[in-house]
Amino acid sequence: MTRRIGIDVGGTKILGIAVDEDGHQIARVRRATGWGEDAVADGIAAVIDELVGPGAGAAVGIGVPGQIAPGSGVVEHALNLGIGRADLAAAIVERTGIRPVVDNDVRMAAVGARALLPTGDSLAYLNLGTGIGAGIVDARGPWRGSRGAAGEIGHVPIDPAGPLCRCGQRGCIEALAGGGALAERWGRDDALPVLAVMDAADAGDPRALLLRDDLVRGVAAAVRLLVLATDVDLVALGGGVASLGVRLLDPVRTTLAAASASSPFLGSLRLDERVVLVPPGTAVGALGAALSASRHPAARTVSPR
Repeated sequence: MTRRIGIDVGGTKILGIAVDEDGHQIARVRRATGWGEDAVADGIAAVIDELVGPGAGAAVGIGVPGQIAPGSGVVEHALNLGIGRADLAAAIVERTGIRPVVDNDVRMAAVGARALLPTGDSLAYLNLGTGIGAGIVDARGPWRGSRGAAGEIGHVPIDPAGPLCRCGQRGCIEALAGGGALAERWGRDDALPVLAVMDAADAGDPRALLLRDDLVRGVAAAVRLLVLATDVDLVALGGGVASLGVRLLDPVRTTLAAASASSPFLGSLRLDERVVLVPPGTAVGALGAALSASRHPAARTVSPR
């Protein structure tokens, strides 16, 4: 029997799960992420070995930051992993005997979110982490684009007078709502800077109120952009910043509803009703990777190293 394995590679951790035929998690492994191509591949291979066991069959999906040309298994620009360009699929074949499905981590998370939420057909997963990006998926699978860059909306500028973004533009969605940008603008040594901003805003701190307003309008703009560009059924908020839960969701919905009140066209799209939170505590990235692996016909038996 072939086991389906999904692996979500982040800057600090590699999270792997095994799922049954119904997509329910049956095993889970977590390891620290190494630095550089070899260390990352070694960590992924160790997670696969632990989840599958010697001599068993497996289909493996891997979600990883960076740009991946469709079907190539080659990862580029995964700079937070120390990878400029690497054939990750080949490295995993060498270590395990399994050729995995490799895709961008946010696109894999979109697949996982669609499996968990009553979407109807299509969904955009808006990842609100250190940076901001989106994965778009429907019944046919994720939309990758011709160069694997679909969904990179974080660097769409929405305020020419806004804060400087790391990309060189001003007022990008990521500069307003990205966790990294918020922490830098907050400038205090808090363990959870975005949460600290929200708490300070609730207490009336003027600078925190400004940052909270930027966060909300940035997320609302991203939701509006995704719906107008793709007309997905739902936009699901995930990632570290989305762990704020209703403290973020409610004002985002209010902002979208206010914009719709002055535009019959926007009102007809019911933007505020189409944005939801990913269920807390769910490993949507790893789940999406496991489900994507089941579409891949080349599951192989793990070979001894």
